[in-house]
Amino acid sequence: MRSSAWQKSSYSGANDECVEVRTTNEGIELRESDDGNTIVRTTSATFAALLQATKAGEFDHHAS
Repeated sequence: MRSSAWQKSSYSGANDECVEVRTTNEGIELRESDDGNTIVRTTSATFAALLQATKAGEFDHHAS
């Protein structure tokens, strides 16, 4: 499986408390930067829908 390098948001700075993302031949992989052993895999379409919903504020009511 070919994968790109893990990337994290520039907003996270030097913190290890963020989500990292990379692309693979099969889709998208996500992991927490401080726990790289757990990887969530999804399709590009599903990840795009998640980003779109997040940008639209659909999850804002979960923020503390």
